[in-house]
Amino acid sequence: MPSEHSPLLQAIENYLASRPRAARWIEWLAGRRYRLAAFPDRPRPLVVIAQRFRNPARAAQVARAVEHDWAETPAHCREAYEEILEQAPGLVVVQLRRKNTCGCLGHRHPVVREAPFCEPHEAFLGAAVGEMDIAFDRVVSWLALPLTDTALDTQFIAGSRLQEFHEQQLRFRLLSILLHEIHHMVAPLAPEDVVRGRSLTFYREALMNYVEIARATMSFTIDRSFSRLGKE
Repeated sequence: MPSEHSPLLQAIENYLASRPRAARWIEWLAGRRYRLAAFPDRPRPLVVIAQRFRNPARAAQVARAVEHDWAETPAHCREAYEEILEQAPGLVVVQLRRKNTCGCLGHRHPVVREAPFCEPHEAFLGAAVGEMDIAFDRVVSWLALPLTDTALDTQFIAGSRLQEFHEQQLRFRLLSILLHEIHHMVAPLAPEDVVRGRSLTFYREALMNYVEIARATMSFTIDRSFSRLGKE
């Protein structure tokens, strides 16, 4: 399992720390920070989260989604992305933004723009680099599956784990968008409805699996809204 001892992760950490002092100071003064996250069942792709220093908690949510929540999803959810992740760039740079002016949740970037990764370097150990952005505030307010999300929210209000549910729901949204954009990197000509369908299916089934586990440990208000779950 990848960890802090992953060769690529170690190489990127060393690379970021050993660049010219002037470059690091410019990034530091601009508030630019980088956080690395590895999927627990594979050495690549390694996710590089580019963030502003004021919002480390947002980068932590993305990192947790990759490092922990991915492994907690059902096996068939992960298998749906097995080939895509195998073909993905070895380094995936995620520019974490508050919003996109166009209102989109995220984009795949045809050209890598994040300065430390825009040119090949031996520290990348031969890994190709892909880049995307994710609009964090937009993801927070996004109802991926309106009926399911609303119905589940209603149920958790009656319990003591509403905040936990919202945080988990957000991380599954972030993870589904990350996978969605990686799919675009691997298959740039794939129809949007095909890419979106796969990522929404991942989100729905991962979330429902979490709910089934939560049902065993908390009480829900009996409500007909559950009859709508799984029918979207």
